[in-house]
Amino acid sequence: MSVKIRLTRVGRHKDAIYRIVVADSRFARDGRYIEQIGYYNPANGEESATINEELAIKWLNNGAKPSDSIRALFNRKGIMAKFAESKKESK
Repeated sequence: MSVKIRLTRVGRHKDAIYRIVVADSRFARDGRYIEQIGYYNPANGEESATINEELAIKWLNNGAKPSDSIRALFNRKGIMAKFAESKKESK
């Protein structure tokens, strides 16, 4: 089972809002997911994205792979740097 952190689309036609979810890679994009860790509204910019950092780092430590867009969002929020620090501390 390959677990991914990715975006799930919600909202109206031409007014997308995304949930940041942890899901099995075999599940549909807007289908079932394991846990929701945040949300993102592209109309308000990347700074307005709300992410639970503790859950994100927990899932990254458990081996979840972020999608390209989530990796970029995590880099801007500083979550990937915190994840790298936590990996160094555990060694």
